[in-house]
Amino acid sequence: MLYRTPPLDADDHRVLDEIGEMRRTLRHALRAQPRWSGQLRRNLTARAIAGSNTIEGYAATVDDVEALMTGEEPLETADSVRVELEGYQRAMTYIQALADAGDGFRYDAGLLNGLHFMLQGHHLDKRPGRWRDGPVYVTSPDDPLVPAYTAPAAGQVSALMAELIDWLNDGDPDTPVHVRASMAHLNLVNVHPWKDGNGRMSRALSTLVFAREALVPPEFCSIEEWLGRGQNTYAYYAVLQQVGGPRWSPDRDTRPWIRFCLDAHHRQAQQAQRRTDLLSRAWAGLGEAAAESGLDERVVFALLPAFWGSRVRRTVYQRDAELSEQQAIRDVRELVRLGWLVPHGRARARHYGPGERMEPVQNRIRQSVAPYRDPYLRA
Repeated sequence: MLYRTPPLDADDHRVLDEIGEMRRTLRHALRAQPRWSGQLRRNLTARAIAGSNTIEGYAATVDDVEALMTGEEPLETADSVRVELEGYQRAMTYIQALADAGDGFRYDAGLLNGLHFMLQGHHLDKRPGRWRDGPVYVTSPDDPLVPAYTAPAAGQVSALMAELIDWLNDGDPDTPVHVRASMAHLNLVNVHPWKDGNGRMSRALSTLVFAREALVPPEFCSIEEWLGRGQNTYAYYAVLQQVGGPRWSPDRDTRPWIRFCLDAHHRQAQQAQRRTDLLSRAWAGLGEAAAESGLDERVVFALLPAFWGSRVRRTVYQRDAELSEQQAIRDVRELVRLGWLVPHGRARARHYGPGERMEPVQNRIRQSVAPYRDPYLRA
């Protein structure tokens, strides 16, 4: 028996409706395929990868994850963390591709074990891509010597995973996707079917459930970035411990977990909507400012990452704007000369940040940004 989907109350349905409306607005905004959407999707994917790996202790900056995604060298990330990020990126890339796998798509053990091997294949001593053959414990975030959760015995894993896979294919078909994704996450992390990598796989599975809905790109639905932020990570561990219990206990009340996840999805939807709106206005504002400086609109591909605080790399700008190497070099030099960008580092570590001419545009566009709101707190 798996942990069961709880009944939803009126507040849950209201929150789901609000998330749905934000998703519809986002879908309409992306349908026109604005020129900045590729950069935003890459940045959101990098944030999800960084967030999910940070939860497991593999901390990396979003800039370094984006660098890896574009074939560039990270500037701060250790090699031991890099291999973890690259594994998770492979799994996430495949998950994004499965969004259009067609109606014949089915979950099965081979798919889940294959994703796990993409994520953990560099740890051959940990049986990547195969169910575990021994006991496993989840330690407390406060004391690594204390087992906060004891997973089912290895002999139960195959049957429990078969039940979960059947549910993924046919269970609770009328349940909202946010709830199904959350329950998939909860059940997989509590079965803990692999020797290592279970937390990241559970979060990746949640994103895959969204990808199969194909409503909006899955990177706009992932809550991994939100979960990876300090106090949210502790709250995440706390609710998993509360709902999961000290050992496999599928008769426990799962409502606190669902409410926690719906709250996270609502805040993530607010964030995605805000970023989409900001970048739309930033593209227009920077384009106008660039034109006043006598620059081609294409330079906004270089200015936009600087606007939101990411490092600008000439080679990435060259690919994003589809330029020759010499064109990109000339553009970046001119942006530096005019005060739009400031260079940092040398040789292969060379990158650029926002210059003094960026600040007025940032201030003007960001003035309308409102605080995030608590979806369960009535006004």
